[in-house]
Amino acid sequence: MDTHKVGSDTTVLADSLEIPGIGHIPVNAYVLTATEPVVVDTGLSIADRNFVNTLGSVIDPADVLWIWLTHPDRDHTGGIFDLLVAAPRAKVVTTFIGAGIMTTERPLPMDRLYFLNPGQSLDVGDRMLRAFRPPLFDNPATVGFYDEKTRICFSSDCFGGPMPTAELAESGHANDLKPEELRQAQLLWATLDSPWVHVVDPDKFRATIDPLRDMAPEIVLSTHLPPAVRMTASMADTISMAPDADPFIGPDQAALEQMLASFEPGGLPAAT
Repeated sequence: MDTHKVGSDTTVLADSLEIPGIGHIPVNAYVLTATEPVVVDTGLSIADRNFVNTLGSVIDPADVLWIWLTHPDRDHTGGIFDLLVAAPRAKVVTTFIGAGIMTTERPLPMDRLYFLNPGQSLDVGDRMLRAFRPPLFDNPATVGFYDEKTRICFSSDCFGGPMPTAELAESGHANDLKPEELRQAQLLWATLDSPWVHVVDPDKFRATIDPLRDMAPEIVLSTHLPPAVRMTASMADTISMAPDADPFIGPDQAALEQMLASFEPGGLPAAT
């Protein structure tokens, strides 16, 4: 994992996963050092990740007062229970549905929950965080937010895109890619992560992007994209194309067998 600042008081806790045939998917969590510090998501649910240890290089976990869970998928909840122990005063910001989904594996403690719906706001001492539903999402509990003080939008999965290398996924910026490369990466992710976009009314979908255009954030921080600075308008144009993009079709069994055949029994690629 890599940690780096975006602006004066926001830190990226960057990780990534390689998906064969797709690329390196960024998996970011964030720390907002407001008067009442906020952790946004808690990383991958993989045994070799130690989210709290990484977080401790940025802030004392005991000082964290809010854990904003943008939605309860496993790539957002890896360190949440360890963090609840390390941050005994912290509340988990989620929705009724989000808390319900978590109960299918391990329920969040009810006295540590703070329910917040799109359109509502959270006061973290020196700023208001305005909750909203991102235009693209893969979970009904998804809630992002806009930080009025820094003009940063935390968009959860929306605007994600696979990167060509792990280094770029964890340490780069969205504008490190050429505009057309970024557009294709984001459209691939949109059709992979939000396949419903092909079956909704395109005009109604595009209308959901307008509030984000009006918000006009200086920086967009997605879970699955390196930081995007002054790129909101172009990225909004990109996702507006998603209903007309080619649907994502994943590998079938024949492709899986071909991939397996390219590996030796020990899990290493066969020699060529």
